[in-house]
Order: sequence, then structure tokens, then C-alpha cells
Amino acid sequence: MPKRPVKSELNTLKKAYISTRGLMLSGRSEQFLRSRRAKRLGGKIQLIFTSPPFPLNHKKKYGNLTGDAYVDWFASFAKPFRKLLTRDGSIVIELGNAWEAGKPVMSTLALRALLAFQERGDFNLCQQFICYNPARLPSPAQWVNVERIRVKDSYTHLWWLSPSERPKADNRRVLKQYSDSMLRLLSSNKYNSGHRPSQHRIGEKSFLKNNNGAIPSNVLILSNTNSTDPYLKYCRKEGLPLHPARMPTQLAEFFIKFLTTPRNLVFDPFAGSNTTGAAAETLKRRWLSVEAERDYILGSRVRFRATRRGQNDKRRAL
Repeated sequence: MPKRPVKSELNTLKKAYISTRGLMLSGRSEQFLRSRRAKRLGGKIQLIFTSPPFPLNHKKKYGNLTGDAYVDWFASFAKPFRKLLTRDGSIVIELGNAWEAGKPVMSTLALRALLAFQERGDFNLCQQFICYNPARLPSPAQWVNVERIRVKDSYTHLWWLSPSERPKADNRRVLKQYSDSMLRLLSSNKYNSGHRPSQHRIGEKSFLKNNNGAIPSNVLILSNTNSTDPYLKYCRKEGLPLHPARMPTQLAEFFIKFLTTPRNLVFDPFAGSNTTGAAAETLKRRWLSVEAERDYILGSRVRFRATRRGQNDKRRAL
């Protein structure tokens, strides 16, 4: 397992641990973006995939701002991120919904922050995604559980942006397994062709080619309910706090496969428990993560037990 960072290392930007393909830095992402390492990586990162602190009304340990301060803070990353990207690179940002303090009214703060980020970085919005968690606990509790005047908030938005109108992407890398009905169609070579109510015309051979899977939609259904994975067990054993906003591993894997190829570099500036780094490691991509909270860094180390390397391994490509 990677070596524990000592307390003094977390006061400035320092190496926390390295793996076969990546590096975790302890410190704030703002520190990294001002560093020499960031300058060396200019134009070399293929994908920035991250879930920044949400603009919540109640403070969380992982840090969050509110109001215009959040918009300004979030937008300030746009230009530095753009400098890091390759010409056909992508940024995928997960943003949850926000609510007005003390009111059963949704806030537009996350959307305002996104638009400010897009404008300041002059990014193209390639596509919007939804990550739907059918097992998510009912929230906001006051309006959903107590007063029963709202339904539960069960999804987050993911926004895919790029400096290019045609960033590197291939949906053949994220095909879904065919449904039973599609497999029967391919086997029989028969289906009802012709015009549909949508005015589309389906040709006689349009669906007879086996493409080894179905093209996924931009609604990703992922239940983040695993309570026995190594990360959870390790944190409980070591008495470390669990990150309160962990993303499903499959979510990071989807976008890494869709928007990168092996040995491309993936960056997460708000790494948390470093799900992004672990997914990139598994998919044979290089990765770089930055996290400010010492406890989250300590817990994330367990994800790389099988791929640890010595701190002085100079073969690392970052």
C-alpha cells in the first residue's frame, strides 16, 4: 500500500502517494494550478473528470461555498483547466441540485456557476448527462419526508464540455449489452420496417447489423449502494471518515472509456476518495488527482494496494 503522507505534507502541495499509473497530490487544486507541475502538463491532459463541492446551504467537511462566491470560485478554474487540456480534450463536471435555504424552492446557483465557467473558458457544451440513483435516500428531508410537499431528488447532472466542437470520443467503447428482444431480432433477421409515428422511416435492413451492443443514452442509472467494498471496510477499520459524496465507480469508468484511450492522462482536481484515479488505473489510463482533506487521502490509498510503487520510482510518466 502507498505510504501514508505525514501531517506536514498536507500544509502545502505534496506527493501523497503514487501507483503504477498515477499520482495523488495533497493540497488544494488552486495550489496545483499555480505549480510548475501544472505548467509542465499544459496541453497534455485528455480528460478532466471531477465532482467539485456542491453549492450546498449547509457546510460540509469537504468544503463548499454559497451564492455569488461559489459562482466566482467555480468559474475561476475555467481558464487554467483549458490550458491543461489537449486540443481535443474534454471536461466532465458532476453538479448536484441545490435548494434555497429554508425554502422548498430549488436554486439556480449550480446552473449559474456552470454558465459562468463555460463562458469564461470559452467551452463548447458537448452534451448533458443525468446520473439517476433509484436507491438514493429521500431529500431534501424537510420538504420530502416531513411536510410531503416535494418528491425526492434522485439525480445529478453531468456536463461534458470541450474547447473543441469535436473532442476525442467514441461511443463504441461504452456500448451496452443488447436486450433480449434485440438479440431475437438479430437471430430472426425480421422486424417491422416502414414509417413510425415519430415520422422516422425504418429501412428493411436498418437493424440487422450486429454492432456488438447498443448505444447508451445520456441517462445513466447507477445505484451507489455497495456497503462492503474495500474502501468502506478499510475506512471503518482505520477509523477514517467516509467521503460524504462518493461517486459510483461505474460513472467514472463510463466517461474515461468514452472520452479517452489507454495511456491518456486523466485529471481530477477535487479527488475526494479518488474514485476517478482508481477507475483510470483499472482502465490503463494515467491519472493525476488533487485532494485537500488528509483523511480522504488516507482512505483512498486502499484503492491502489495492488498497484503500489515506491515514492522514488522515476519511471512514472507524470
